[in-house]
Amino acid sequence: MVTIDTHAHIYADQFDEDRAEMINRAKDAGVSKILLPNIDLESIEGLNKLVEDYPDYCYKMMGLHPCSVEANYKEVLEEIESNIDSNTIAIGEIGIDLYWDKTTQGIQEEAFKIQCQWAIDRNLPVAIHSRESTDLIIDIIEDNFKGDLQGVFHCFTGTKEQAARIADLNMYMGLGGVLTFKNSGLKDVVPHIPLELLILETDSPYLAPTPYRGKRNEPAYVVEVFNHLCDALSMDAQTLSTALEANSLKLFRI
Repeated sequence: MVTIDTHAHIYADQFDEDRAEMINRAKDAGVSKILLPNIDLESIEGLNKLVEDYPDYCYKMMGLHPCSVEANYKEVLEEIESNIDSNTIAIGEIGIDLYWDKTTQGIQEEAFKIQCQWAIDRNLPVAIHSRESTDLIIDIIEDNFKGDLQGVFHCFTGTKEQAARIADLNMYMGLGGVLTFKNSGLKDVVPHIPLELLILETDSPYLAPTPYRGKRNEPAYVVEVFNHLCDALSMDAQTLSTALEANSLKLFRI
């Protein structure tokens, strides 16, 4: 198996003790590239260092995570936008999170729209965080950006109906550790998603797949997600691996 981890925060301090070893484990597991979505102003330096240290292996996204959207978001967005450069392959991680804090919904929506426009203006895809907000985000895209916005709903855990709406937008769905959870129901949904709109991710250090659930996640563990997807789709491993890698390369134009 060769695949791309399309969403991993390996600049996080959870990897400070063994970052190089962790990357070697990913390479040994068949992970050919790791794509790095940004979180906030503080994460930019560590993200950029990884891209410098591992050229053609670690790739840079730039955006403001919805959980980091605060009253001063416009000033923060200005600084983040100034860090978009020729190495930036996507705008992310952006979106709306209504799990942790619903009181900031209004400014989360505004920040999301601003960053979607960044992506459209630069012909870049977006990596979307949609916790407890999938239908809302689909509505926003349908009403404001349909046909113009490209990207992926990262950590997709939605229903068949939501998957169909996302597919109608010609947007991708990123599958991670939740696919391996016994009661997630996601295995019943993924056969209804067009294969050409599926990509894999880990969201490291979060959402470790079975059998590592509850532990620190890392890109090498994308193998577990891949194996569960093979099972859910009843597909040959090599055929699926080739298709998923092609999808990732196409979406992010690597």
